Amino acid sequence: MKIVQITTLTLNQKQSLFELWNSEYPKKIGYTELSEFENYLIGLSKTKHYLLVDDFNQILGWAFTFVREAENWFGIILNSKIHGKGFGTLLLNELKIFKSVLNGWVIDHQNDFKQNNEPYLSPLEFYSKNGFVVSKNIRLENDSISAVKIRWERV
Repeated sequence: MKIVQITTLTLNQKQSLFELWNSEYPKKIGYTELSEFENYLIGLSKTKHYLLVDDFNQILGWAFTFVREAENWFGIILNSKIHGKGFGTLLLNELKIFKSVLNGWVIDHQNDFKQNNEPYLSPLEFYSKNGFVVSKNIRLENDSISAVKIRWERV
């Protein structure tokens, strides 16, 4: 496995990430069309992508950083087949090299389901183990998602 850093995604990479997003995130925040996913990406500012690729150049993980309201934010998705093997921490550590602060939203409950109807398991414990602090009073609540803000700062 290796991490590839890029600022612009190819169409094939977008297609792979669209499929990864829809297979691993809760179905309520999925996209039905690639164009919807592309619009999400276009709406991000100062984006940098970190692709976790295997020996066959298949994308198995994706982390990205962007700026929202003058703060550094991030997102991360891993293929569930490689959960628990250190690759999520590897991607986070790569982000931490280039950013001194990272903010994110994390689902902190077990009420959502993925496209395949398997439960979406909250990654909150994973982020806590990786030095993120939960801002318990800052939540994102809408019809699609219920999440709490997390933050990491270089000490």
